[in-house]
Amino acid sequence: MKFKLILGDITQQTTDAIVNPANKTLLGGGGVDGAIHREAGLKLLEECKLLGGCKTGEAKITKGYNLKAKYVIHTAGPIYNIEKGQEKKLLTNCYYNSLNLAVSNGIKTISFPSISTGAFRYPKKEACEIAIKTCKDFDKENPNLIEIVFVVFDKESYDLYNKELLI
Repeated sequence: MKFKLILGDITQQTTDAIVNPANKTLLGGGGVDGAIHREAGLKLLEECKLLGGCKTGEAKITKGYNLKAKYVIHTAGPIYNIEKGQEKKLLTNCYYNSLNLAVSNGIKTISFPSISTGAFRYPKKEACEIAIKTCKDFDKENPNLIEIVFVVFDKESYDLYNKELLI
């Protein structure tokens, strides 16, 4: 599998799926979640209403609607310091469950943001390490994915991911 890193806007990615770092309601919010909902259009919200929310660490899939990606995989990331010590496990589950859902839906290319590092305040370095380790471990077990793209929107995150991908 090929890993790629982009400093940019996840809503503009042309991978088969993009991952939405959603809140538990899946009904849109701020940051990346809000940007994905705005770009995808109201039909995304309508489909999300039918999903009944999402537990932290789980993942659900919808169509991409007005996005360039065919699918959106929504995952509810952990809020740092309020998950009773389960933050690392829950964040790992976000990536693992998103990848598993991608493979089970025939998705070959997927774009991830840095889950939970915005409003949910997960430390960027630790979140980056978890993201890359989980994706590399998944790749060893599941050679079906062709490409995982990490899409970050700030230089600090880009440098962290770049360094971690080289290890």
